[in-house]
Amino acid sequence: MEFSVTESPAIKKIVIVGGGTAGWMAAATCARVFGERLDITLVESEEIGIVGVGEATIPQIHLLTQLLGIDEDDFLRRINGTFKLAIEFVGWGKPGESYLHAFGPIGRGLGMAEFQHYWWRAQAAGRLPAGDHLWNYSPAAVAARANRFARLDRIEGLPHGLAHAFHFDAALVSRYLRSHAEKRGVRRIEGRIQNVLQDEHGFISALQIDGERRIEGDFFIDCSGFRGLVIEGALHAGYEDWTHWLPCDRAMAVPCESASPLLPYTRASARAAGWQWRIPLQHRIGNGHVYSSAWMSDDEATVLLLANLDGKPLADPRPLRFTTGRRRKFWDKNCVALGLASGFMEPLESTSIHLVQSGLSRLLTLFPPQRHCSALADEYNRQCIFEFERIRDFLILHYHLNGRDEPFWQDRRNMRIPDSLAAKMELFREEGRIHREADELFTEVAWLQVMTGQGLRPRRHHPLAHLASDAQVEEFLQLVRDRVGKTVAMLPDHAEFIARHCRAEAA
Repeated sequence: MEFSVTESPAIKKIVIVGGGTAGWMAAATCARVFGERLDITLVESEEIGIVGVGEATIPQIHLLTQLLGIDEDDFLRRINGTFKLAIEFVGWGKPGESYLHAFGPIGRGLGMAEFQHYWWRAQAAGRLPAGDHLWNYSPAAVAARANRFARLDRIEGLPHGLAHAFHFDAALVSRYLRSHAEKRGVRRIEGRIQNVLQDEHGFISALQIDGERRIEGDFFIDCSGFRGLVIEGALHAGYEDWTHWLPCDRAMAVPCESASPLLPYTRASARAAGWQWRIPLQHRIGNGHVYSSAWMSDDEATVLLLANLDGKPLADPRPLRFTTGRRRKFWDKNCVALGLASGFMEPLESTSIHLVQSGLSRLLTLFPPQRHCSALADEYNRQCIFEFERIRDFLILHYHLNGRDEPFWQDRRNMRIPDSLAAKMELFREEGRIHREADELFTEVAWLQVMTGQGLRPRRHHPLAHLASDAQVEEFLQLVRDRVGKTVAMLPDHAEFIARHCRAEAA
């Protein structure tokens, strides 16, 4: 029997499968957008823990807080949050070296060529101060290195202010968003899902929990984590495995006591067969060792993690297993997968929360009038695949462009990379240009910092950078450098700013 679109019922009830950060983000967002026009239910079990540990974000997190009407200071106070200006990469290019992927712009425009082309021109002519580098022209990078922070919407003489994101305790964020959502009418049901029920056309009709109890719905959002209880367990959407490019498949996570100073950036330190994260919160530091089980044992990974903590461990290391990749379909029939149910990208560039956000934003933009809308599902899947693949390329860049001598890293350096990444690297190597498609998450400045930080140098710079004289370029660079330095010098210490505005009671 053929299924007619006209027979497809209108959506009146959304059921969210699973809690955690992804589930409660979905619940809070849907409650904010739909209000009482749709019935929104979230099903979760307290018996099932969440993956969340210390979590780092990127500046797009502000789109969520603004949409939900969340006061930033109150939010950070209740989630033990700190501010984030950058990610520091230690030992990725070569052991002993480090660089920042700082948020926001580097420098400002001068004519038609981008800022870095004028800097490269001055460097080639020997007209830069000793030890000068591109990050001296980034407000976020200079502030991060100085452990300073303030909210700046605008910096005089520069096109933007000080871009920032957050570090926070993922469990506390889930609790915060749950409270926010339940106050706005989201119904929470406690229970373990025993079965996913489907109609004669394969669409999800209900969840069976704790025996015979049924939770019916018109549209389902799967936030059930790695297992993908609905999107994979019932609908068999399929999974595209990327471990041939990104072979890390395990992590050990552990919190430790806080250390001074309170850094306004995440740290990612390369290790023999992976890397270690360091996320500073108000009350502790979140740590984790991401590694490949093909190159390192669990015991070796645990020993290496514990040997590189800044303070006393506050718990036993917690093991995590994952497969980097994505669902072949993010939206299948009347189900959309979010969070770990949609795929996994290791947290090297702090994209996990953003991928939930962008998935929700995309879903709301393409929200179906009926549960059967294949054209909308196809477009949603196309956009998700594009986003995941561009982020994948950015992560591969970090691994591929390395100067380390361990076998794991040599293998990454010699592997064949996606054609899309190879083309981007070649364009930069030959001409110093970065092509970014409109919907890509990471900006030209982000690509510039990672490629430069890990040793890729362009053979030439933009010819338009020669339209100004040497003296004009030198004066321009000094003006920007001085403006950034003077602005950062006036900022308070990061810890002082938090103590003044958003100190958590437990910190």
